[in-house]
Amino acid sequence: MAVEMGLWRAEGSQLNRIVPTSIGLESQLESYIESDPSMLGEVLLIIGRQVPTAFGGFIDLLALDETAAVHVIELKRDKTPRDVTAQALDYGSWVAGLGRADIQAIFEAYKPGIALEEAYAECFNETLPEEVNSSQTFTIVAANVDAATERIVRFLNEGFAVPINVIFFRHFEDNGAKYLARTWLVEHEGQQAAKSAPGRQTKTREPWNGSDWYVSFGEDSGIRQWADGLKYGFISGGGGKWFSQTLKNLPIGARVFVHIPKTGYVGVGTVIGEAQRFDQTMVDVGGVATPLHTLPLEGTYRHDGDAADEKAEWAVPVAWTHAVPRAEAVWRNGMFANQNTAAKLRQKFTIEQVTEAFGLDD
Repeated sequence: MAVEMGLWRAEGSQLNRIVPTSIGLESQLESYIESDPSMLGEVLLIIGRQVPTAFGGFIDLLALDETAAVHVIELKRDKTPRDVTAQALDYGSWVAGLGRADIQAIFEAYKPGIALEEAYAECFNETLPEEVNSSQTFTIVAANVDAATERIVRFLNEGFAVPINVIFFRHFEDNGAKYLARTWLVEHEGQQAAKSAPGRQTKTREPWNGSDWYVSFGEDSGIRQWADGLKYGFISGGGGKWFSQTLKNLPIGARVFVHIPKTGYVGVGTVIGEAQRFDQTMVDVGGVATPLHTLPLEGTYRHDGDAADEKAEWAVPVAWTHAVPRAEAVWRNGMFANQNTAAKLRQKFTIEQVTEAFGLDD
């Protein structure tokens, strides 16, 4: 049985019920949601409105949640219960086939001149995940809900774990003030979209070009300083296996984009040697191979217990294509950042921004 919402005005010991009205509500709900999608119960980033599909229909609203899953939001309007649920699922089947590039194109059409990565970072204060649209969630928005819609949605949601739900609003007016009341058909704790099949990852994540890597140069006062890496051509990490092991994945010839956490990108260069313990690393100084640890360094590159390889600082020699002091670091909201010392850099947005800022050809 559909849930009915009530609202009363308390006046002393008397309660006066405020009668709801749906006059003009459904025509306004789409704009309301677009302006503040949190009214749907969680933080969402709207990425498209009236999005045309490949078969002629138009999706009312598309959004991303903090996991970069896509939310298909359909307003019931005058559609029958069977029509609105079938349409939401039909649209979902089309959305499920969209790759990351398609999602970016939809957002570009919706917000020209704004990068999806920037909008996502502003909305969630996080970097856009590598996986985008790996799953979908369906939300039907209505001014009222009927028994048939309830049966269909509960059957799909509770019986088959399809992430579909109905949120309905009632509109109240009282002494010139207007109110919206909201409730969910099925108990809502933030819709959990179904997991995607592993085979879809090649479409939902940006492709890797096979050569570009992200490197985090975590400055640590007295231990690791970017001024040394800039001057002598190296990157480093250590103090624990988790910090050094990814450096060992960097192949000779890889192009690295070096980032100082909470600061920005400071260098792009080519790996010219394998990862070694810092105290065994050789770098080129004036054409002479020189032990790195013998140079006048601002950092010590020492850790407690670093006689053991897992605790030691490890370094990788790099020939800088372009590198700048810390004060000239490049950063734009939405650029890629990662806790790993080294990781494959897939994000085209970051590569393009750094390339442009550093005046690189590619």
